[in-house]
Amino acid sequence: MADDADRRVVIAPAHDPDNSLVSEELPLRANLSVLENIAIVPQYRHNMAYEQAADLAWTLLVRLNRSDCAFKRDPDLSHEERFVAKLLRAVIRAPSIIFIDRPALLLPDTHYPPFVSATLDGVADKINECWIVDYSWNEPLYAPR
Repeated sequence: MADDADRRVVIAPAHDPDNSLVSEELPLRANLSVLENIAIVPQYRHNMAYEQAADLAWTLLVRLNRSDCAFKRDPDLSHEERFVAKLLRAVIRAPSIIFIDRPALLLPDTHYPPFVSATLDGVADKINECWIVDYSWNEPLYAPR
């Protein structure tokens, strides 16, 4: 995409109820832990009991070796932990498409292309389709998914 107007056009389908958006513009709930931020999605969408939803969230965190951040709240998270929480919040919904909006904004102090790739590989079987939305000059940084 060439500019912010193009970005907005590309992520417009992310607002479809069948899709999910991972973005700096969609914060975690500061009063909830990472585990609760992820578990709240199936609780709300499927009326799932907390214990069952938390088990699903815990399983996803363990798959990415991130169980150490499960009980942290947003202000205490590193950028990587926050990205994982937002991604898993999207993944647990099993959406048609997950849109990751400008990973560099989400991961400013991380060499983000390999980090994003490794994280997505860890939950690849849970993702139907993933679009990384970034500026055109960053396109070579990402492998097709």
